Amino acid sequence: MAYTRGNLAVQENRPERVHGAPKYRETTKVVTRKSHLPMREKLLYMITLICFVAIAGVLIWRYAFIYELKTQIHTAENNIKSYQTQITESEVEKQKLLNLVPQRAQQELGFVSPETDGIRINEEDGTVTDDKSEELPATAQK
Repeated sequence: MAYTRGNLAVQENRPERVHGAPKYRETTKVVTRKSHLPMREKLLYMITLICFVAIAGVLIWRYAFIYELKTQIHTAENNIKSYQTQITESEVEKQKLLNLVPQRAQQELGFVSPETDGIRINEEDGTVTDDKSEELPATAQK
């Protein structure tokens, strides 16, 4: 039994030879044709491909834009935090300096706190009076 086209169950046909008939060899030729796409189908594929590429480009651009915005927000938040810490440090330093002003004025500059709370200067005539409405001497007016 012969192996014929991948099948052993097929029996081989034996050609009968007729005396006087010419002997010839049967040959087969495989012809392959290139299948060309019609122009409309090519255009359809091209337009579809361009649409997909355009949509993908827009999506990528939007994601990049959103990423850039997020990084800007993150840096702005970090800047705000650093500025807030600087502000609190400056306020603490301000309070310390405000507490030192009266002490330094008394020790180094000879500041004496007045015994009366209010001293008023009359704008019309330029006289200086205290709360007891007594007129001060002229040396205090200068």
